[in-house]
Amino acid sequence: MSMQPFASETGVCAALMRNNIDTDQITPGHTGMKVQKTGFGEGLFFNWRYLPDGGDNPDFVLNQGPFRDTKFLLAGTNFGCGSSREFAVWALRDFGIRAVIAPSFGAIFTSNCYMNGVAPIILDEAAVSAIAGEIAPDHCTMTVDLVRQVILSPDGHEHRFHIPDLQRERLVEGLDAIDATRKRDDQIAAFQTADKLRRPWVYAVEGAAA
Repeated sequence: MSMQPFASETGVCAALMRNNIDTDQITPGHTGMKVQKTGFGEGLFFNWRYLPDGGDNPDFVLNQGPFRDTKFLLAGTNFGCGSSREFAVWALRDFGIRAVIAPSFGAIFTSNCYMNGVAPIILDEAAVSAIAGEIAPDHCTMTVDLVRQVILSPDGHEHRFHIPDLQRERLVEGLDAIDATRKRDDQIAAFQTADKLRRPWVYAVEGAAA
């Protein structure tokens, strides 16, 4: 599935203010039993979203009113810890979530986010709590601007964040790792031309004619 560009988007923000939400809670193992890389949205927070009989759990935030269309998710510390399962990010993406905002993230989860077009945005706990406190069913729209690296909260407050330049470029332009590399073909070719002059032995092919 190709990555969708994410420069600046406005949409519904939901708060799931729990710490240490791991990848098994984001997507239990059985929800990843697919051969394709799409269609994982139904498994997002499976054990929290659904009742034992398969119906929606009315107490879970993503089953409530406008939050069914959540685009930005607020969470507690260490979001995405646990196993390295990439389909945890696929589930967020397929549900429609473009960014998760939390004080900290699991390291492998962070990498998987960048690989799949979901922005892992770090704000301090006070800022995340402040935004969560503004959210209500009739007051839950905010903007995430990756170009300016600014969040505009439901009350209109600006919160600045930082994403490393290369990862931000990939999110903004919708580039996967291969696309980001091919964008630099000219720079790579120039480096190789100069490097062949400096270190010709590196490029010598064993057995080639002199």
